[in-house]
Amino acid sequence: MKVRNTMRVCTTLLAAMVAVAGCISVSAQGQNDSQRDHAVSADQLDHAVTPRQLRQDVQKAADTRQANEAAVREMFASDQAKETLKSAGIDYKQVDQAISQVNDEDLSRMAQRSHEVKNDFAAGRLGDRDLLIILLVAVAIILIIVAVR
Repeated sequence: MKVRNTMRVCTTLLAAMVAVAGCISVSAQGQNDSQRDHAVSADQLDHAVTPRQLRQDVQKAADTRQANEAAVREMFASDQAKETLKSAGIDYKQVDQAISQVNDEDLSRMAQRSHEVKNDFAAGRLGDRDLLIILLVAVAIILIIVAVR
């Protein structure tokens, strides 16, 4: 939860910095009045990435992370998953907090796997025992990733 809030704050600060940068005129100290009349604003400069595109990319990354966290949390939020965690002596809240600390790349892989597991279980390709094993392995991976960080 802390990481998600930190990410939101960083995203907001980055967007504010980009917006402020767009309002500042570029001028060198000590230029005479005629040179100041020809100052170029940051919006007029030719950039590889526009501030708008940067904001969109940052928002897209934040939205993707949020969706990935939701997918992984959904897998562990079921009654069967909570029972599995409880029988293994693992607190659901600990797993939930650890999900927030997993890096984007690992979180993306876990979200993809959680979708696959959900689809396989719904299609009957996985039994209860298989699902329990997958959940325990996923918890172990999350806890190892967090411990290594």
